[in-house]
Amino acid sequence: MYGSNGERELQKQFGTENRAQGFYSNQVLQKLNPMMKDFISKQQMMFISTADGRGNCDTSFRAGEAGFVKVVNESTIIYPEYRGNGVYASLGNIIENPHIGLLFIDFFEDCVGLHVNGTAFIEQEVEGFEDGSAERWVRVTVEEAYLHCSKHIPLLQRLDKEIHWGTDNTDYKGGDYFKAKVTIAQEKC
Repeated sequence: MYGSNGERELQKQFGTENRAQGFYSNQVLQKLNPMMKDFISKQQMMFISTADGRGNCDTSFRAGEAGFVKVVNESTIIYPEYRGNGVYASLGNIIENPHIGLLFIDFFEDCVGLHVNGTAFIEQEVEGFEDGSAERWVRVTVEEAYLHCSKHIPLLQRLDKEIHWGTDNTDYKGGDYFKAKVTIAQEKC
């Protein structure tokens, strides 16, 4: 049975049980089908959601060259973890709570998305998959895969931008765009 108790409670409250059951029956798979595997292999970005052991959530963005997320088989995908800010919010959450949600959205061609939910494991290296920039890998065992409908996904235009993978240069990283340092200093006064 798909969905949480909370989902079913709200479906009953708002009268969407039949519509939701139709979605579960016709759109949710427990593994990746060939179209989903092909879709993932073309993506250059994804959003990941994790939560710590207390349920505190974190959403993050991952990007790479098309195919940076590797489909091992219908039940397993892996993605590289590149050098970041050293906080390890997502990986720290995975250590406490291995549940993960991945969201792939194609903004540039078909304007459709794919949800992949599963269990994550951190690995130092993965035999048969090379990426010199990867510091480690996350292996995801697929438990659910389903469509994110296209009706609200905008069509965007891709522009060239030089990417500085793994840099510590604050100018390339966005500096203090949101003026957090200033806010913190003001709050200390």
